[in-house]
Amino acid sequence: MTTAALLGGYRRDERRRAILLAAACLLLAGICAVDLATGPSAMPLAEALRALAAGPEGADRTLAAILWQIRLPTTLMGVLVGASLGVAGLQMQTILDNPLASPFTLGFSAAAGFGAALAIMFGAALPVAGWLLAPAAAFVTTLAAAGLVYIVARLRGSGPEVLVLGGIAVLFLFQALQLLLQYMASPEVLQQIVFWLFGSLLKANWTSIAVLAAIMAAVLPVLARDVWQLTALRLGEAHARSLGVAVTGLRRRVLLCVALLTAGAVAFVGTIGFVGLAAPHAARALAGEDQRVLMPLAALVGAIMLVGASVLAKTLSPGAVLPVGIVTAIIGVPMLFALVLRRGAGERS
Repeated sequence: MTTAALLGGYRRDERRRAILLAAACLLLAGICAVDLATGPSAMPLAEALRALAAGPEGADRTLAAILWQIRLPTTLMGVLVGASLGVAGLQMQTILDNPLASPFTLGFSAAAGFGAALAIMFGAALPVAGWLLAPAAAFVTTLAAAGLVYIVARLRGSGPEVLVLGGIAVLFLFQALQLLLQYMASPEVLQQIVFWLFGSLLKANWTSIAVLAAIMAAVLPVLARDVWQLTALRLGEAHARSLGVAVTGLRRRVLLCVALLTAGAVAFVGTIGFVGLAAPHAARALAGEDQRVLMPLAALVGAIMLVGASVLAKTLSPGAVLPVGIVTAIIGVPMLFALVLRRGAGERS
């Protein structure tokens, strides 16, 4: 094959990937518009877009309040949380070389649930605002879980098998602690804990959006700097080392980034399942293993999944919105089966 043919093929692949990212952005924008127009109070799409264009001080104060104080924060939080979990799941699968890896694999989400349950149960005795205490506790316990996994990896070597086994141990530890708190809690407190664990975007506000956006702004450039090394790691650890990749340091750095993204994502909205597992597989099926395209596409697919689940939750239960964590778990199962069957068919052919 001539150099001109290779160059032409490369340019075609670049155009296809650019079109793919642009299509994903347009799809996300469309789903966000539908999400803004969907909810217990009827609001046609055109009316919602006019209220959005008019700003928070628009002529119709009722529509402005609904859109800018309730629906827009919920939609933006869905985008940020879905993108965070999509990227976190992708990088977990990359550094562990495990298709079943996600933020849940290392027990990060279970740790966040324990921290939130602890704050809900004992937080009344602390001089901290209630809306801040549970997210702060979830964030701290998630980072503590990451630190525990890192210590285990340092003691026994930081290979993927050690990280997975340490993560499973941390997962069961924090799940057991969650159950212990639920057993000890009064019925009123137990109801609050269970609702938090369901996962709901209705907890979103502009402060939580700003915090999660700041975390993403700090973490994503670090991961973007390592896209070449992460792509090389997907070809195998030995191959990556032969190309000069410091695999051990890369795993530790990415593990910290994943912990921060997961902590920021689940601290404010609760446990959201399957997005961090399914979104990377869907993105990989479309874009291949090149992390320059795969990472932004995983973020977009995660955002599309979560905002789409928000629309579905409002549609299924117009009077009382279902927790989005339940919806993502339900729709994530057939999506995961479809990906598994497609992968199996590809391996047989």
